[in-house]
Amino acid sequence: MLRQAVRMTTPKLSPSAVAQGRIRAMNNWLGARVNMSTTAGKEAIEADVLHRKHLSSRTFVLNRPKALNALNLSMVRNMTPQLQAWDASDLCKVIVIKGAGEKAFCAGGDVRQVVELANAGKQDEALDFFAEEYKLNHMIATLQTPFVAILDGITMGGGVGLSVHAPFRIATEKTLFAMPETNIGLFPDVGGSFFLPRLDGETGTYLGLVGTRLKGIDTVYAGIATHYVPSERLAALEDRLAELETKNHDVINMAIEDFVSEPVHGHKYALSDDREAIDRCFRFNTIEEIIAALEKEDTLFAKKTLATLRTVSPTSLKVTLQQIREGANLGIADCFRMEHQLARQFLNGHDFPEGVKALLIEKTNAPKWAPATVEEVDREKMLGQYFRNQAPVPLSLSNTTTWKEYPFRRYGLPSEEEIRMVVKGESAGSGPLQLTPDEVADVCVKKSGGKIGVREKVQEVLSRKVTKNADGELKWTN
Repeated sequence: MLRQAVRMTTPKLSPSAVAQGRIRAMNNWLGARVNMSTTAGKEAIEADVLHRKHLSSRTFVLNRPKALNALNLSMVRNMTPQLQAWDASDLCKVIVIKGAGEKAFCAGGDVRQVVELANAGKQDEALDFFAEEYKLNHMIATLQTPFVAILDGITMGGGVGLSVHAPFRIATEKTLFAMPETNIGLFPDVGGSFFLPRLDGETGTYLGLVGTRLKGIDTVYAGIATHYVPSERLAALEDRLAELETKNHDVINMAIEDFVSEPVHGHKYALSDDREAIDRCFRFNTIEEIIAALEKEDTLFAKKTLATLRTVSPTSLKVTLQQIREGANLGIADCFRMEHQLARQFLNGHDFPEGVKALLIEKTNAPKWAPATVEEVDREKMLGQYFRNQAPVPLSLSNTTTWKEYPFRRYGLPSEEEIRMVVKGESAGSGPLQLTPDEVADVCVKKSGGKIGVREKVQEVLSRKVTKNADGELKWTN
């Protein structure tokens, strides 16, 4: 049951007021509702990021709906100092970020603008976008104040960087997630080297290389979002968050849980049928081995995946696989530093400008990659150029905070590893005795505090990963 949200009532206007007076009065009220004066209204509406204050909450609204809220350097510079100020404020208890319009949270970074700068010989200015974007991403990841990202629409590339490292990521029925960078000759940056290898099994490797899209509640099952809230409940949720007078993350989590929707009856996780094949084929450390494993599968999934891998940038594929393997063992700060180094090389390379030109500028959809095939990309040369060629000026972050695992991982659904530990009796609360599938689900639900969606994910994972031996005991398969 949703908690009753505090709402403001529309002021009654004088029946004798003329039309212009009614319009002016309404504008005054609307301005107060979003904490903007009427004199600043026009400037705020035209800003690419709006700042809103309501009780104890502070909200960023990405305000380029015609461009699907694509992130540019102006937006990054708009948000960074304000985010620092809000994080330091005792009056601000929770920070929210969302997108304007009906279609997108943020459809990615404005890479066309970046490439145009690079093509004009302004590589340093182009690199500034990546440097300042990564600094903002790291700041979001290490905030003291609870940060809530509302992914109500397309969330790709740069939009993922603004959300995936936050403790609370809310998906809706409109959410469409992807990291499609290899398609334009880039790599899944914005901390992709950190969050992708920490998804279940080889899910992150698959998503990073192939750019597959996930929708709605599937982003919660995958570990990208932490909660699923229907879009019609978002306004009430925002009002509820604004009422809270604490920075306690557990309290914020409980407030969000009040608005979460039960999983759709009969819904099946989009990757469920292919998860075993994903783990089999994408566990290797070279693209050639991954391609050979997919060819051996000889299934519709494998054929579609191979078709995609043969279309995207071969250089991007090899760099992406290496960055994911490297990132699995790095702290989050070092992941951003590595990605800054990679971005510098891609700006000076061939495939990124070529991909943007062919797909986003000229729209021929036929980029000419160089090298043209995976076999032509020499791995040792790639490692030397992209991973051993240190940047002359390392990425400077706003703070030194780092960690190797997300500190607020508990607010999402349990990972496959956490479920495995319960099955094998290695998790606190699971006990030494052999559990039935229902008991495994019960333990996981209890450990999560009754979180909606836990039982459904546990059941899906057990259906793939667990068998019974002759004595009826559960056995976890690799």
